[in-house]
Parts: sequence; structure tokens; C-alpha cells
Amino acid sequence: MSERATREETVNVVWSGNWVAERLGVALEGDGELQELLGLALRRNPKRAHLLVSNVLGKHVPQRPSVVYGAGYGLGERVRELLGEQEARRAVVLGYAETATGLGHAVADGLRDAPYLHSTRRPVAGVRQAGGFEESHSHATSHLLLPEDGELLAGGGPGADASALVLVDDEFSTGNTVLNTVRALHALHPRERYVIVALVDMRSADDRDRLTAFAAEIGARVDLVTRSTGTVTLPDGVLERGQALVAAQEAEQAERVRQAGQTEQAGQAEGAHEAGEPAAPITRVDLDWPAGVPDGGRHGFTPAHRAALEAALPAMADRIAAALGGDEAGRVQGPRRVLVLGFEELMYAPLRLGTALEAALGRDAEIRYSTTTRSPVLAVDDPGYAIRTRLVFPAHDDPADGPGDRYAYNVAGAGFDAVVAVVDSTADTPELHAPEGLLARLAPHTGQVLLAVVPSYTPTPVPHAQESAVLPEPLRGPDFSSYAPEDVGWLLQDLSDTELEAPTEEREEAIQSGGAHYAESLPVEYQPSAEYQALFAAALEASATRIARAVGTVTETVLAERGPRPVLVSLARAGTPVGVLMRRWARHRHGLDLPHYAISIVRGRGIDATALRWLAAHHDPADVVFVDGWTGKGAITRELAAAITEFEASGGPAGFDPEISVLADPGGCVRTYGTREDFLIPSACLNSTVSGLISRTVLRADLVGPDDFHGGKFYRELADSDVSGLFLDTVAARFDEVAGQVEDEAKELLAADRAPTWEGWAAVERISEEYGIHDVNLVKPGVGETTRVLLRRVPWKILAKRGAGADLTHIRLLAEQRGVPVEEVDDLPYSCVGLIHPRFTRGATGADGKAVQGA
Repeated sequence: MSERATREETVNVVWSGNWVAERLGVALEGDGELQELLGLALRRNPKRAHLLVSNVLGKHVPQRPSVVYGAGYGLGERVRELLGEQEARRAVVLGYAETATGLGHAVADGLRDAPYLHSTRRPVAGVRQAGGFEESHSHATSHLLLPEDGELLAGGGPGADASALVLVDDEFSTGNTVLNTVRALHALHPRERYVIVALVDMRSADDRDRLTAFAAEIGARVDLVTRSTGTVTLPDGVLERGQALVAAQEAEQAERVRQAGQTEQAGQAEGAHEAGEPAAPITRVDLDWPAGVPDGGRHGFTPAHRAALEAALPAMADRIAAALGGDEAGRVQGPRRVLVLGFEELMYAPLRLGTALEAALGRDAEIRYSTTTRSPVLAVDDPGYAIRTRLVFPAHDDPADGPGDRYAYNVAGAGFDAVVAVVDSTADTPELHAPEGLLARLAPHTGQVLLAVVPSYTPTPVPHAQESAVLPEPLRGPDFSSYAPEDVGWLLQDLSDTELEAPTEEREEAIQSGGAHYAESLPVEYQPSAEYQALFAAALEASATRIARAVGTVTETVLAERGPRPVLVSLARAGTPVGVLMRRWARHRHGLDLPHYAISIVRGRGIDATALRWLAAHHDPADVVFVDGWTGKGAITRELAAAITEFEASGGPAGFDPEISVLADPGGCVRTYGTREDFLIPSACLNSTVSGLISRTVLRADLVGPDDFHGGKFYRELADSDVSGLFLDTVAARFDEVAGQVEDEAKELLAADRAPTWEGWAAVERISEEYGIHDVNLVKPGVGETTRVLLRRVPWKILAKRGAGADLTHIRLLAEQRGVPVEEVDDLPYSCVGLIHPRFTRGATGADGKAVQGA
């Protein structure tokens, strides 16, 4: 092996940041080691286009395990020297998911006697959340803290001063993540000292001053330990130029793949074996992992755990070496260049297996280490770019935020003779072994694939964790709804086998005679005539471009103000198709896999509190963005605000923003919208058959307990009439066509005064009095709400804006079929308004969700 291959590989002949620097004018300035430690790449992110790629972290760039481990261990030794031996023994080390879990663990090892915990994005049933914080620029922002020992973060026994907290991340770009963490944890467990550790500190002078001021504000000492320091200089317009460059590169790569007739994504085929050569065999190797030793620091890792792991590592390395083809002395006879590939947050276990394998094989083999990741990064096969190739595969650990793509960088084309894939048992799923899974993606790019499974550590249940343990899990298609499982998780319970429907007349008679709530039963699903179905198809084709613009505009507004990775929570069921479309826009335009759930809100009863608790247990409430299709007069807007206030007042987790984001806001009720025009959104024309075959939500005491989600039905029998996919696909097909308009409209909206005017509410009050109704709840403004009146209620009359055109064709058809008069009027802020008769009219429900009793 050459002298260059045996020394630390932190220097490239060509700096791996040249490609980005030359095209975007990004400059990396700092001490002499900085460019050896970091390269540059690009990603789709509405807040930061560039990515600092570490050469010694072991995440994106395969590196010698001893180099990766040594970088963290050396930082830990410096912290130990800073704190002194006694204080270092009492310190607690906290690492950040996902990139710094292994680095933080190595820092804890360098302190020698400090316990370690890392944040996680994987909720674990039965483990109470001890805290959480946000990483605002990350692809996946929410961090959970799930220590088995609830007192770990307290850092001291009764009467003792809290010990120092050592926070470890791979880089400081702005310091926001550290501030968020310290602010959250200091409120729970105040302490006098924090030590911040990173490989590189890239903060600006203003960011440094901000941390200094914050430390003074809380009265704590904050020390900084880093390996290298510098700054990133970003020219004006770099974000927009970076996004345009990513889009151009992706389009160019896709065209090359198309022309070559390949089916793999760009970058996946690079480095593959010659055509016709069989893919590598996949062999499982039994590690004999030591009993009782956690797979990492997700729930805490103590000095005793560390000692047990150290003792077991040599034997585990020997088993891997034997599976690679080693002889009795451990010398490898076959593969010479071996990659140990970890898995997302599981960085430390594979890293230590790599260091042990490196020590066992010595010069007989060249060992490298890296891990898979959630983060989507552009791959460019150029020596001056840090991410040369990428493999794409589906998530295989049943993530709480739903299915999505995962990535392995710089593996294809790297010339590895063997890859040792290390996962925990939670991730050893059928998806891992599927034809499109990680193992199958690795096989064409190496001669041998080994699978080593580390048992996922299960903490001992503790009494205070019971609330988290009983929370139900979301329902997903195809078992519940016709939507793809990644499109939406329904925070509902399945009542499909319960008889809840009755003819409209019988149902409303029961409501009026007993004061029943409308959400306690369901109307019979309206099945449209062939004429009406044809009208829907024509309306969809005519309005798809308009809807796509509104979807893009509202999504870009949400990403700009609530990004980079908001959690979309649609109000079932009208909001759900909109939430799916917003998720698809974010993925199509930005490569983001946004979590999306559907939640029930019931007029007069509020929002599903169990669903809110589930969201708070799995995401930061501040990231939740409520989504609906349109606003009428704003009743649901007010209902949601009141419900969130009541939820927090009753002791529920705080931080949810009650603002609703909608496609259309003709009533001027919200700040975040795609348009304020009142136009036909075809998903309003139908019921379940355009909403994933899901019913309106149900809330009835004998069916829904205090810890249950609200209910809903899946109408599998209506599959032949289902147009949910048609609606989504037709609108999504127009995304590229409207991209330019969306960019302009979003910029205008972000700069505009979007304060709610409640113009629609004033109009509804006027109409209520003019027509002698005297109850605004019986006035349903807008195309969407008028459609609902005609589909679900027994309406009185329809008011149509004089001159309204094709947007009302389906309204006129339904009114004709129902025998409802249509009255054309002037000075109407909406295209149309549906009126429900105030005197004993079946279908009339007031603000409390019960029937209005006339005199």
C-alpha cells in the first residue's frame, strides 16, 4: 500500500469544494486545516443551498475508522483537560442526531468516565420524552431526548450542583441549534456551565456575539472546543442560484439516464460491475453483541456499558474478518478494500466495529467507514465536488414520519471489494431486503455484502412512560384509505365495520329530536350520477393549472415562514388532498419529504386532543402547520384557535400555532393561502371518492374513548368510483408548468400585508339578516361550502354572483337535481353562497354542531 494510502486521508489533490465555489462564489476561509476537513456540496433546502461535507465525520465521505474515532476522542480529551479530571467525571455529554451521534460518543469516550446521550428522531414506545429542541436548517428538524434514566440530564443528585453539560455537533454554522438546546434544557435543569464541542466553528461575528449574550442572560459559563475555525462567505442571491443549479443538474442527470435507457436514478449506476456480471452475494454475520450493552446513546450509554463493549469488540471483529474470508490468523485472503457502512443514527457501533476490524487486519486490508443518511444531497461526479455518487433506497426502520427515501453517498464507484452493512434490529425489516432496498442497491457496486445486526436496546419500562405507551399509531394506506402510505398518516381510529350511516331525513330527525351532534353519525355517501362525474372530470381538467399554482404558492409560503421541514397536519377530510399536494410540491421542487398527517376537528367539540398529544410526542408542536382546502366565513379558523387554547389550558403540550394554511381564502380569514379568489376546487365536488375513500370524522362517546383518536370509515367498496389518485396526479402534472408563476406570486405574498380582513364574515352576517335567517352558521359561503350544502344538507336556496361562469356549473347541476332555487345577486364577495333554512330544516346545524331549533 502506498504511503499516501496509509496516512490520514483528509487531503485531496483537488479540493472537494472547488466545484461549488467556482459556480456560486462560495468561499471557505479559515485556518490551514479547514479545506482538509471540509468539502462542499449542494442540496435542495429553502434556507441553505450549500452543505459543508466533513472528511473526518464518517457520514458522507468514507474515511478510515481510526481517523473518525480519533477526531472525536481527541476533542473529548481537550474537554477533559478544560474541565479537570473531577468535573469531567461528573459531566454529561449530549450529541446531536443524526450526524453527530458517533462523534458525540467518541467525545464522551475521550472524557473517559462521562455518560452519553444523543438526541433522536425515532420515538420509542414506553420511553417518556425528557426534552426536545429544533435544528432549524436541517432536513429533519425535530430532536427528541429519550433517556432511560430520567435524572441523567439533571446532572447531579439531590442538593448537588448540576454538572457541566457537553454539547457535541459536527459543525457550528449559526449556533441556533445550540441556543435552542440550551434554552430548552436550562429551563428544566439550570446549570452553571456548558461546553460546546464541534469539529469546525463557522459562525459569523454576529452569531458569536449572540451566544455570548445568551450565556450572560442565563448566567452560565459557555466554553467552546473546536478542531478548526473559519467562515463561509456567501454572495448575494446564492440561495436562489444554488436552487437553480441543483434543478439544472438534476434535469441534466435525468436526461442522461433517459437517453441511456437506464431505470436507476442518476448516480446509482456509477461504479457498478460490468453488464451481465452477477450482483454480490449477501451474507448475514452473527456479531454475538454483548448482552445488556445498548446499540448507541439513544437512551443513554454509561461507563459500564463502554467497558463491556470494549471487551467484546475484538471477538466481533474476528467474526467479521472470518466472514470476509480471513484465515485462522485473521488475515484476509479475498477483499482488500472494505467499507463498514452504518445506518443513520447508528454511527457509534459500526464505527467501533470498524476500528476493531482495522486493528485486527492491519495492513492486510484497507478499511473505510461511513453511514447512510436521511439528507438528500445532489451528486456530481467531479473531483472538485464532495458527493461524487449516491445510492437511493427506501427507509427500512418504519420511521414515525412515514416512508421516504434514504441515501448512501460515495459508495458507488469507490472500488470497495466488500461492504459490511451494520443496522439495528429495528431496521432489519423486509424493506431492507426488498429488491429496491439498501442491500440490493449495494450489491451491484461491490464483490461481497455482509449484514451485521446489532440488537436494538429496549429500555426498562418506567411508570411515568405509560401515557406515551398507550397513544395509538396513525393509520396508512392501503389498509386505511386509497392514498399511498407515504402520502398521509391518518390520526384516526378505523370504524369501517361500524354501522354509522342513515338516510339524511332519518339522521337529521334523530339529531333534532334528541339534540344529537352531527359528528355522532354519518350521512349516506352521495354517489354522483354519470353526468355529474363527467362534470367533475371536465372541471378538474379546466382548473388543474389554477390549483397547481395555489398549491405551489401556499407551500412556498409555508416553507419560507415555517420551514425548512414543517409537519403538515391537514384537517380531515377536505384538507387532506391539499396536504398531499403540498407534500408532493415540496418533494418535487425541493426534494423534501415532509411529514403529513390528517387530524379530526369537530365543530362545537374542538380538535382531537389525543392526536395533538401524539404529534407533540413525535414532533415539535412549533413545526406543525394545519392545512385545509379553503375558508368560508372562517368558523373552523376560530374553532381551531379556541381548541388549541383549551388544549393548552388543560395541560396539553404547548407550542401549536393555530393558524390554518389553505388553497383559497375568499373570506380573508387567514394569513397563509394560495389565493383569495373564490374558485372551484374539484375536490369539493365529491365526498370520500376524492379524499382517499375516507368518511367525514366521527366523535361518539360509546366509540371514542378519552385516549382514542376520533373515528373514520374506509369505504373500500367504493374503489371503482375512486378518483383520489386522478385528482392528485392531474394537479401534480402541472407543477413544472406553473413553477415560474409560483415563484413570483410567493415573493409578492411574502412581501405583502396578509393580515386577515374577515371580509367574508361581515358579508355572511349581512346575508343572514337580509334573508331573515339570523344565524351565521346556516350561511355557507364559497364554492366549496355551497357544494357541501348541496351534497350533505337539505338546502333552502343558493345565491350566485351575477356573471359567475364555469366555476358554478356543477353548483347549478346539483341545485337542479335537488330542486333548489338559484338566485343571482350583485355585490357578493364570493362566487356563491349556500343557505340552509332556519325553520326545522333537516341538515341545519349551529355553532355547537347540533340542530338549530326554529320557532
